[in-house]
Order: sequence, then C-alpha cells, then structure tokens
Amino acid sequence: MLNVFRAFFTIPDLKKKIIFSIAMVIIFRLGSHIPVAGIDHIKLAALFSKGSLVGFLDMFTGGALMRFSVFAMGIIPFINASIIMQLLTVVIPQLEQLSKEGTAGRKQISQYTRYLAVGLSTFQSFGMAFWMRNVLLDGFSFPLFVFLTIVSLTAGSTLVMWLGELITERGLGNGASMIIFIGIISRIPSYIGNTITLVATGASIIGVILLLLSFVVLIIGIVFIQEGQRKVPVQYAKRVVGRKMMGGGNTYIPLRINQGGVIPIIFASSVLLFPATIAQFVPLPFMQSVASFLQPGKIFYMLLYFVLIFFFTYFYTALTFNPVELANNIKRYGGFVLGIRPGKPTAEFLEFTISRLTFVGALFLATIALVPSIVEKLTGITSFQGLGGTALLIMVGVALDLVRQVETHLVTRQYEGLLA
Repeated sequence: MLNVFRAFFTIPDLKKKIIFSIAMVIIFRLGSHIPVAGIDHIKLAALFSKGSLVGFLDMFTGGALMRFSVFAMGIIPFINASIIMQLLTVVIPQLEQLSKEGTAGRKQISQYTRYLAVGLSTFQSFGMAFWMRNVLLDGFSFPLFVFLTIVSLTAGSTLVMWLGELITERGLGNGASMIIFIGIISRIPSYIGNTITLVATGASIIGVILLLLSFVVLIIGIVFIQEGQRKVPVQYAKRVVGRKMMGGGNTYIPLRINQGGVIPIIFASSVLLFPATIAQFVPLPFMQSVASFLQPGKIFYMLLYFVLIFFFTYFYTALTFNPVELANNIKRYGGFVLGIRPGKPTAEFLEFTISRLTFVGALFLATIALVPSIVEKLTGITSFQGLGGTALLIMVGVALDLVRQVETHLVTRQYEGLLA
C-alpha cells in the first residue's frame, strides 16, 4: 500500500492522470453548487424533506439535486442510455454487428449512446421543471422557468457526461463510476452530522454502533468477494517450430466471482430510479402510487431490486465473457483445461463454471444492497439514509479499481526500467 501512495508522486504519467482527475472532480463539484434560476430555496428544502427517493437520488449527484443545480441529474441519464444501448445491441442485429466491428463500431455505438443520453436528459428535465412548479420565486414566469430548466439541466448533464469520458480517457478509473463515487463521499460529512444530531436528541448509541459495525462487515465482505476468483488450470503442449521447441508450461484462467463489479448494481439502481423519478414528477394519483411503491426501503422496491441485480449480473457477464471464443483460443494455441477435452467440452465447462460463480456473485450483490436497509429499520437510525449497500459497493469497487490501476503503472514502470 505504501508503494501505491509513493507512486502518486514518483511516476510522471500517473501524476498527470491524478492531477487531471482532480481537476475534473473540482469542475464537477463547482457545477453542483450553481443553481437553476427561479427557485425559492426555502420552499425547495421543504419539498425535498419529503420521502426517501429524493435522498437516494441525491446520493448519485453529491447534493446537486437538493440544491437543484445545473448538475442536478448528474451522470444518471448517461447510465440509463448505456443500459438501453446494451439491451438494444442484443436485440437489434445491426447494432450487434456494429459492436463486432472493432474500435470504429464501438465509437459509433458510443456516439448513439451520447445522443440518447441527451434525449433522456431533455425528457427528464422537462418532468423536473413541472415538479418544481410549486417552489418558484414569487412573480417568476413559469414558461420561462420551464425553458431555463430544460436548457440548464440538459447542458449540465451533457457536461457531466463529457467530464466522465475525459476521466476515463485521460484520468484514473471509469469516469461514470468516479463521478458517482465523488458524489457519495461528498455526502458523508452530512451523514455524520445528522448522526450526531440524532444521538444528541436521544437516539440509541447502541443502534448507531450496530449500524457502523454492519458497514464494516459489509466492506470486508465486499473486498473479499470483489477480489475472489476461481483459477481454472490450463496446460499448453510444447510445439516444434522450425528447429526450436515453442510453448509448453502451465497457466490458469482467472474467473472472478463478481465478473461485473459495481456495474450490475448501478444499472439496477438506475432502472428503478428512472420510472420512480418520472412517477414522482407527474401529479396523477396512479403515478404517485407507483412512486410510493418504488420508494427505497419498501418491500416491493427491495424485491424488484433483488431481481434486477440478478438479471444485470448475468446479463453483464454474458456480454463480457464468451466461453466459446475462449475455448477456441485455448485450443488454437495448443492448450487444454486439465481433465477436459479441447473445443466444445471446454466451452461447456467454462460456461457451467462461470454460471455458478455468477450466481454466487449475484446473490452477494443483492444481499449487500439490501442488508443496510434492513439494519436501518431494525436500529431506527436513519441518518445514513442513502449510504446503503449500493453506495458501499460503488465506493469500495472504485477504490479497488484505482489501486489496481496504480499497481499496473508500477509494474509497467518496473518493466520499462529493465528494458531501458
């Protein structure tokens, strides 16, 4: 760990990435404090004091939603657009073919994702403008407010999307995950302050300790599962090429228990947030009932969340892991899994193995996502509302990804030193 921190200051390329990422984060945090015009902030605070959905949404934006800033929607429209495009890639043959055309095809799909994200931002900002109609400053024109809100929120969401892509290309880690990570940790001081206030007003200290202990246990479990993997041994036979003996030796295929990392839980959260948000914005009895059912902590929400996490874990694993292609590559280079015949039997073995691992990973993700809500209900401590399993998974997952990237730079630098 000391080598990782030392690398921050000794490797020039890594130092540039860190400085660039910090600069992007500063821009994101500054934007989250620039309010949309026409809002009465006293009325806004009263509106946001109702319900837990707003607090859950606000977790992803780092407080930008409760301030109704230009970054109020954060990276959520882009994540929703990414989910829709990945689903469409499986359904639409033209998009599936485009995804197999290498870098050029992926760039085209990324461009379609950006267009879709802008469209979703426009639609959501229109709904948010109508939702905020009761918190306008006295005398402020409502049609002007709708126009300004749509322009401001769409532009802000597009800028956040661009900042995320810049972090991915020129900074450290995945940009979208990093922005959500920053949003989560920026809310921790307020959680601590709310807890102190609760204890001062008579809340159980034992309940607070139990809740904090559950967070510690969950973090340990997250690290254990995130780093866990099944090593499938592979033997490569020696080959004679010309007058030289090539190949040979033993290696292994590392199959991670949680193949998708934090992506499935982010996708599941976004899918639930989208209809719940729209339902809360529309002032109709039926839509308000939908918003009530989809409130975080409700039984229906938790069951649906559990199912969606399972679905996206298997879905993302199917997108990123191709057992047939891997088995063919092993066979092409003269390798075989110990005890398994090359070709189709190897593909079937790998598919069976990854299916079992994915089930364990999905069960773990779903459990982690729901345990904090259950503990919160049992202890009655609501000051950490929003900092649930989703937030912990994202925080730990992004932190582990950053450490891995730094270690990769360290290894690369060592090899460069040997070659120099």
